[in-house]
Amino acid sequence: MSRTFLFVLDSFGIGGAPDAKTFGDEGSNTFGHIAEACAAGRGDKTGLRSGPLKLPNMASLGLFHAANLASNVPLQPQMPEPVGLWGAAEEVSNGKDTPSGHWEIAGVPVTFNWGYFPQTIPTFPDSLVADAARRAKLPGILGNKHASGTDVIDEYGEEHIRTGKPIFYTSTDSVIQIAAHETHFGLDRLYELCGIVRELVDPLNIGRVIARPFVGETRETFTRTGNRRDYSVPPPEPTLLDRLTQAGRSVIAIGKIGDIYAHQGISQVRKANGNMALFDETLIAMDDAQEGDLVFTNFVDFDMLYGHRRDVPGYAAALEAFDRRLPEAIAKLRQGDLMVLTADHGCDPSYKGTDHTRERVPVLCFGPDLPHGSFGIRPTFADIGETVAAHLGIEAGPHGKSFLKGTGVRTPDA
Repeated sequence: MSRTFLFVLDSFGIGGAPDAKTFGDEGSNTFGHIAEACAAGRGDKTGLRSGPLKLPNMASLGLFHAANLASNVPLQPQMPEPVGLWGAAEEVSNGKDTPSGHWEIAGVPVTFNWGYFPQTIPTFPDSLVADAARRAKLPGILGNKHASGTDVIDEYGEEHIRTGKPIFYTSTDSVIQIAAHETHFGLDRLYELCGIVRELVDPLNIGRVIARPFVGETRETFTRTGNRRDYSVPPPEPTLLDRLTQAGRSVIAIGKIGDIYAHQGISQVRKANGNMALFDETLIAMDDAQEGDLVFTNFVDFDMLYGHRRDVPGYAAALEAFDRRLPEAIAKLRQGDLMVLTADHGCDPSYKGTDHTRERVPVLCFGPDLPHGSFGIRPTFADIGETVAAHLGIEAGPHGKSFLKGTGVRTPDA
C-alpha cells in the first residue's frame, strides 16, 4: 500500500480546450500567455521577478511537454525529458467553476446545469434579499451586483461599517459571495448569515455561498482574511474522497478542499492562508499521512489573487515561488508514493473579463518507483481520481479510467 498527494494549482490551465468557444473562452491559455508575457518582458514587476518564466522543477515533471501537447506551447530550448508520467486532461462538466472541476477530479463530473444570476443591477431576486434580511435581522444589504471581491470591499467597506449592511455580490460562477467585517459585523454572524442564504438559494441550484471576511478601518487598510468559508452543495454521488474514507483511509484536506466537497469524505481539515502557508501545512500533512492515505491541497492564490485580478506578473511570481518549494515535497516521497500536480480550470490573467476560462489542465505525476512517459490527453478530469483510486488500491468508480494501467504500477485489478 502507498500514499497519494494531490495538489491542485487553482486555475493553472494550459489552454487547448476543444469546447472553449462554447464558453466564450476561445484562445484562452493561462500558462501559455503567462510564459509568453514573461519571455517578452511583460511579465515583470519591480522587485518581484524578471525575465522568462523559470519553472525548472515543474518542467522536469513534464509541464512544458504537457502544455505543448494540449495547446502547442513551445518547449523551452534543451528541455529535458520528464522524469515521471505526464499529460493533460479535458473537463466534461457543464461548468468551469471550482466545484465542477474539483468534483470531476475526484471522479464525479457535473452533468447538470448550475443556476446563475443575471448581469443586472440589482442582481439578486427581491424575495431572496428580503428573506435573508428578515431571517438574519439585517438593516439591508450593499452591492447586489457582479463585482470583484476586492473592488466591492473598497467601494462599500466603509459604508458597511457605518450601517451594518453586509456586502452581497456574485460573478459569472454559480455563487453568492458575502463580505463583512470580522469585528464590526462579526465572523460568527457572517457564517450564520451564509448558512441562511445557503438554504435560500438551494431551490435556485446555486453552487456556493462564500463568506468573505475582512479587517481594516478604511478603504486604504481593508484586507481580506484567511477565514473564508465556502458553503457548497454536496456532490451528487460519492466521490473518490467518500470511497477512500469508507474504505478506512484518511483524507487530509488542506485549504478550501473541505468546503468544496461540503465536508463529505473528509477525515481532517487543515486551514492556512496563502500559498506558502498552504505549502507549509501540506509538508506537515505529508509527514502525518499513513499508508493508503490521501493528502489533498488546493493552492488558491493563483486563482484568487492573480487570475481573477488579471495580474500576469503576480501569477508568474506565484508560480515561480511554488516551483522553488516543490523539491521539499518531492523529498518527502517514499517508495510507492504518488504525487499529482493538476488544476481545476483556467483563469487566464491576460484574457478579457475577470472570469475563469475553459482550458485543459496539466496532469504531472511523480513517485520514486513511477515509470516515465506520456499518457496523452485524457478525456475527463475523472481519470485523475481513478488513477489515485487505482494507486491506493480501492475499487474503481464509474466515470473515469486510471492511466496507471499498462505502466507496470500495481492496480487493484492488475
